Amino acid sequence: SNYALRETILEARRRKAGGTTAISCCGANPGMVSWFVKQALLDVAGDLGHPAGDPQTRDDWARLAMRLGVKGIHIAERDTQRARTPKPMGVFVNTWSVEGFVSEGLQPSELGWGTHEKQLPAEGRRHEFGPDCAIYLIRPGAGTRVRSWTPTARSQHGFLVTHNESISIADFLTVVEDGRAIYRPTCHYAYHPADDAVLSLHEMAGRQWQQQEDWHILTEAEIVDGMDELGVLIYGHGRNAYWYGSQLTIEETRRVAPYQNATGLQVTSAVLAGIVWALENPHRGIVEADEMDFRRCLEIQMPYLGPVIGEYTDWTPLKDRGLLFPEDVDADDPWQFRNVIVR
Repeated sequence: SNYALRETILEARRRKAGGTTAISCCGANPGMVSWFVKQALLDVAGDLGHPAGDPQTRDDWARLAMRLGVKGIHIAERDTQRARTPKPMGVFVNTWSVEGFVSEGLQPSELGWGTHEKQLPAEGRRHEFGPDCAIYLIRPGAGTRVRSWTPTARSQHGFLVTHNESISIADFLTVVEDGRAIYRPTCHYAYHPADDAVLSLHEMAGRQWQQQEDWHILTEAEIVDGMDELGVLIYGHGRNAYWYGSQLTIEETRRVAPYQNATGLQVTSAVLAGIVWALENPHRGIVEADEMDFRRCLEIQMPYLGPVIGEYTDWTPLKDRGLLFPEDVDADDPWQFRNVIVR
């Protein structure tokens, strides 16, 4: 699990603090989205007329999220990039590393587990070590869908694929008093990949999760249009839900930094930001993206992200539910994970 992998890194930091800067998990997500979360929290606080001050410490940020009433965070992504040639049968097609996507897609689905959640899913399991900030499901992320929202697609189903940020953000925003977590938001990925990748996953699932013999990553020359819309959906506060993120098109990518697609540029620009920050802070030891200066990192990255927008929505996972058949939902709290997961 990514929970266990992260604990290995944190244990190394506990054994030997300080030293040369080594950033754990710093790309678009995990990485950039942790910086988006902080900016989004400040945006929501400002729009609600809530004095946010200038949060500096982990506890500052966690208590800000708690005061705002944030129940959870989706890493909500929609990739609409399309190729000239349709996906052939027997080939896994994606806009980024096929090996990476298949690998994480076959891991157990993992999510940061919020203190507002009433009931552990039937397939949910807790870890017996570490901070107990996350759970896992005994099913692969590539076979687990959740309801979410992005500005272009509006409501959508995404895959709850395990990612480090689902765990680290939930842990970072945990408020602890007297040794007990009194607040933590639920946090997880809600990823709708490019259509060719969705079809590839569907095909692979039909093969009992055996990967296709061939695979292919779409280059900028093959993509005719589309964008990677990647951001964070912060929900449960006084304005319901707020999406903040990047809407990077393939056209903008070609103009700014060719020889990659939009998905690639969101990742490589975050790596660049991490490298610059590490050079400017060379003796910080092992750090996570949540612990970095988000303003400095986004200052470096913004020129490569296309429009970076914030948009509120009245959508909840209960919207338009039960139109065809009755569903087992929690009508009293729209943001229960029970309402988010697709059964």
